[in-house]
Amino acid sequence: MADLDVRIEELEPMRVASVRIVSVSPEHDAWEILKSWADARGYLGDLEKHPVFGFNNPNPSPDRKECGYEFLIRVPPDTESEGEIEIKDFPGGLYAVTTQKGLPTPVVWMSLWNWVKSSSYKWRKTNELERAHDPLAPHDEMVFDLYLPIMK
Repeated sequence: MADLDVRIEELEPMRVASVRIVSVSPEHDAWEILKSWADARGYLGDLEKHPVFGFNNPNPSPDRKECGYEFLIRVPPDTESEGEIEIKDFPGGLYAVTTQKGLPTPVVWMSLWNWVKSSSYKWRKTNELERAHDPLAPHDEMVFDLYLPIMK
């Protein structure tokens, strides 16, 4: 993927609501819980103010059917945990970011990883993030930003 368009973004520290599910369909299962909670509060109506990020937690493995996925959405500082929603502080940081139409694929992630290895940046050990431009869009219309954590 020689024409990979990569930009460097600094995500600011933020208070987030988190939902983590381990199952055979964790993205779907976690999203349904977060969507219901966030939609009831109007957060999904302003994705600039309340961006939604997701990541594998734990990563898929060939030796088990289940894997995990965690969603984060920025919330006001005074938000408190309730039920399956955990409130956390996200530390932010520097990321190499590329955009992909369709669901994230290992090929694009590997291209982004290779871009970082050939750049002046180094990988930073924390979660790689996925951010849907519109998490409510139909699957065939999804566009994602992939965030690989880096440091100078």
